[in-house]
Amino acid sequence: MEKREESRKTRWVVPIVAERLRVDRRRGTVGTVRVKKKTRYRNVVIDEPVAHEEVRVRRVPAARFVDGPVPDRYVNGRLIVSILEEVPVVIRRLRVVEELHIERRRTTVRRSQRVTVRRQEAFIQRERASRPSLPEQTAARTAGRRRYGGSNA
Repeated sequence: MEKREESRKTRWVVPIVAERLRVDRRRGTVGTVRVKKKTRYRNVVIDEPVAHEEVRVRRVPAARFVDGPVPDRYVNGRLIVSILEEVPVVIRRLRVVEELHIERRRTTVRRSQRVTVRRQEAFIQRERASRPSLPEQTAARTAGRRRYGGSNA
């Protein structure tokens, strides 16, 4: 019987412990970025062709009778506008009194002109937080102080 008791005494109970890892993601501030814009002004000289158009009007006497209104027309690059008048006769007829011959001349001249243009520049400043402020770290620190009577300093 003693052997049984001895065998019982030498038995060891070994607890089996298993750890499980739980990974969570939480947002936390690890730093900030500031962007500042500054507008700079500078004068530049532009040299571009500038079109200039001149119109010349010439009055040309016509003095001829027509059957109806004469539409405006282009002849050799000129716009011709007929000016009409009614003349009382035994019957009424239209007579062209004069014509306006209108010519367009286009010339291109290079001109330099000083203009002000703007340009923005971006300045980026990065600042790291002194410690990452994760929510669970802050909660653990305050809970530990309360449990063990730590000071708030």
